[in-house]
Amino acid sequence: MDRYLRARRVPDADDVVGETFVNVVRSIDGFEGDETAFRAWVFAIARNRATDELRRVIRHPIVPASIEELADRGPRGDVETEAMEGLATDRIGRLLDALTADQRDVLLLRILGGLTVDQVAAAVGRNPGAVKMLQARGVAAIRREIERGAVTL
Repeated sequence: MDRYLRARRVPDADDVVGETFVNVVRSIDGFEGDETAFRAWVFAIARNRATDELRRVIRHPIVPASIEELADRGPRGDVETEAMEGLATDRIGRLLDALTADQRDVLLLRILGGLTVDQVAAAVGRNPGAVKMLQARGVAAIRREIERGAVTL
């Protein structure tokens, strides 16, 4: 779930994971179903919390820190490794940005969440046919971006 939230570019994915599990615990008495349904239910809650968090960030933007504050708090690691990881993350982010929000959610839930088509359908409130269509269109959009050279891997 953490990778799903980070791929959706949720600013504080760890907080959203925590809030998701708080909501799961609060609502568990109302849940009915097997393990598969439970997994889809948890991802639906995570998706809703992520949407709420992204809306909150838009409504209440964060004030950037000064250069002095950043220098004091900055990472002290291997710059080359961090730069390469940043480039890879940026490339993947650009590919995901080429998708519609629904396509991105479906692909992230399928790939990072490891959910089946039926589980994704339950999580996003769509039927399985619509999920398959969104997945196919998302993959096609990514393929087009790669073929036109917009993003190199």
